[in-house]
Amino acid sequence: MAYEARKVFMVSGGMTEFKKSNFNEDFRLNVKRSMDYALKDAGITVKDIEGSVSAYFSDHLQGQLIAGAMSNDFIGLAGKPSKRIEAGGATGGLAFQTAYEEIASGNMDTCLVYGFENMSHVGTWRGNDIIALGSDSNFDYPLGGFYTAYYALMATRHMHEFGTTEEQMAKVSVKNHNNAIYNPFAQAPMKITVEDVLNSPVVSTPLKMLDICLMSDGAACAILASEEAAKSFSSKPVRIRSIGSSTDTMRLADRPFGEIPLLPGENKNMYKSLKYPGVHSFRAGRLAAKMAYERAGIKNPEKEIDFAELYDAYTSAEIQAYEDMGFCPPGKGGKFIDDGKPLLGGELPVNMEGGLQASGHAIGATGIMQAVYAFWQLQGSIQKHMGNGKLQVKEPSRGLIHSHAGTGAYEAVTIMEAV
Repeated sequence: MAYEARKVFMVSGGMTEFKKSNFNEDFRLNVKRSMDYALKDAGITVKDIEGSVSAYFSDHLQGQLIAGAMSNDFIGLAGKPSKRIEAGGATGGLAFQTAYEEIASGNMDTCLVYGFENMSHVGTWRGNDIIALGSDSNFDYPLGGFYTAYYALMATRHMHEFGTTEEQMAKVSVKNHNNAIYNPFAQAPMKITVEDVLNSPVVSTPLKMLDICLMSDGAACAILASEEAAKSFSSKPVRIRSIGSSTDTMRLADRPFGEIPLLPGENKNMYKSLKYPGVHSFRAGRLAAKMAYERAGIKNPEKEIDFAELYDAYTSAEIQAYEDMGFCPPGKGGKFIDDGKPLLGGELPVNMEGGLQASGHAIGATGIMQAVYAFWQLQGSIQKHMGNGKLQVKEPSRGLIHSHAGTGAYEAVTIMEAV
């Protein structure tokens, strides 16, 4: 007998500022601040929350095991069901999907999903060392070192295969940092130029300092509800229309060449000469997008998605994500940014609030942060939450959020719709 999932809605969201470490801020306090924001905005109390999903990337960064249980105790959810999700850079995105599943299955009518990280409570070198353990610690880690080296390799291959340029990657940084000027929650708002990015210190060729996101401290949360419960909590809920996720081998070298997964509107003849996936594309990202699009009935992603929150820990990764999400064909991501399509006011705005590049990357919170921004966009409430309407997309009806882990070992894509 076929099983039909219940409809799921996001009714509120909140976050703290993402910033460089303040040692007076405990992770539990950041979780509570983000939750208090969401509760106040929707007029909900802790008693209305039936359970939770917690998201944090690393026990090492917190210096604490079972930090989710400690957070639940601190915010008043002890005694209620909870689970913890850990999936590298996709931690927040997959936690959001897990909360969706709690509601869709009928297990809960309301669920709080929250994510946090205190990344800069360790030094930059140690932080990168911990993040690098998200690679194969028996093979990639001793050979490749920190993640910037892996992404530099992939960026170099993308440039070789498709002619992508450093200037095109720099345009991503310029877009995202300039957008963040209007975002009071962002860690690194700044007015920069392509020349500023190109002249910033080289970290791992071709990636420079302004091509790379910052390590952040912060928290974000979302409150999800069933259709009936949503009516009680919000006059303008946002539907989580569909979810998709996929995985790939941890090691890039283990990924076999094969046929490219076809997204809606594509056919094999379009990619006869493409060697896929190589190290220039993320197969799991395409598979996650394919699943989400099919479940939402999307036939043309470029035309049917009004905005997107894409993983951009590196500028090259945002360009790759344009292609993985089907916003343009593989190899055309550089042209996509050249044509201005992902700019605010463009055909498909991407990372309007600044992305990971400028908003920050508190890993466990990041995917949930993306969901909160998408929620505010679809509610039309950017003015309310940011104190200005500069980043509001005009009358959006559908948005996409995308989380990514490692070198594409985990990927998550969620489609959200205004109702």
